[in-house]
Amino acid sequence: MTIVDTPERRQLRELTRAFVTREVLPHLADWERSGEVPRSLHETAARVGLLGIGFPESVGGSGGDLLDSIVVTEEIIRSGGSSGLIAALFTHGIALPHIIAAQDEHLIDTYVRPTLGGTMIGALAITEPDGGSDVAAIRTCAVRDGDHYVVNGAKTYITSGVRADFVTTAVCTDFPGSGSLSLLVIDKGTPGFTVGRRLEKLGWHCSDTAELSFVDVRVPMVNRVGPEDTAFLAVMQQFAAERLSLATQAYATAQRCVDLAVRWCRDRSTFGRPLASRQLVRHRLAEMHTRAEAARAYVHEVAERVARPLQLGASGAAPRPGAVGGQPVVTEVAMAKNVAVAACDHVVDAALQLHGGFGYLRDAEVERHYRDARILGIGGGTTEIMNEIIAKGMGL
Repeated sequence: MTIVDTPERRQLRELTRAFVTREVLPHLADWERSGEVPRSLHETAARVGLLGIGFPESVGGSGGDLLDSIVVTEEIIRSGGSSGLIAALFTHGIALPHIIAAQDEHLIDTYVRPTLGGTMIGALAITEPDGGSDVAAIRTCAVRDGDHYVVNGAKTYITSGVRADFVTTAVCTDFPGSGSLSLLVIDKGTPGFTVGRRLEKLGWHCSDTAELSFVDVRVPMVNRVGPEDTAFLAVMQQFAAERLSLATQAYATAQRCVDLAVRWCRDRSTFGRPLASRQLVRHRLAEMHTRAEAARAYVHEVAERVARPLQLGASGAAPRPGAVGGQPVVTEVAMAKNVAVAACDHVVDAALQLHGGFGYLRDAEVERHYRDARILGIGGGTTEIMNEIIAKGMGL
């Protein structure tokens, strides 16, 4: 029995599977066509205890840790959900952690508890039209004016940006591109804050994505998350959990596609024989299964290290940021994401090929996974950015 296969987590898997079967599968195709999931799904997920997994009960969550969140993510996809559904339903996984870490009771009561209760939706706004992965180059600025900040700028590729009631927004509190960053929670409906066009995407169709614009938006200083000019480190520290979530979505998508391909190859016959009776097909399936399982094992190993409680080093000094038990894990997280994404890319392509013409139709579940998988090597830091992190970890 592994640390992610305890009796409690097996029960969590059963709860997740029942939720997907009852609340998701009958409607997912409609949500894909409409471009978003309904707000009622957040309320239902909160009611059964899934929305708050990984968040402390003290702030309205259901308890558990990173590994419990991984179990839920994995099981949603393995049960027939999708990474797009994960992005839409669990956007608070990137919108709330900075607020909780700041331990601001006003912000926790105003935003965290209602979101984990399913009555509000939050989003995280970091990426800008001309910034990409360069967080330090953020140009959306916030200038103090009495007890408010005046915000001007734009954000793009914002997951759940259409539906969000509030957006945890990274802003520059010095001059544009200075790297002096703060986080502000900005409410939808604030004058000057507009949600631009809904962005049409290759995949993740049920996850709404938007452009945001800020023109002289006045945000109360009480909506600042933590001290001024501390957001860069806060954002960097949260990347580990986001990247491991994406890695989990990648290997879980691969595993689901293996299951779909095995089922298809057993049921589908050509020239009087099941596809699975042919050595070439069996070996292809074996290779797909091996890649998916190897990625899962490595992601779990890294996730266990990240989830391990922080320990003081031999000198009594606290570990540096990005370290667990005094050991750096930033490099390992980057490797885990790349390993899982590479496995997913290979498996979804092979699975669709094995499905033949049917795999190319929107009626095929494997077709949705093929489209959805493409974002996983881009979101949370591209494969190339991960390779830069890995190279630095090698001393290069």
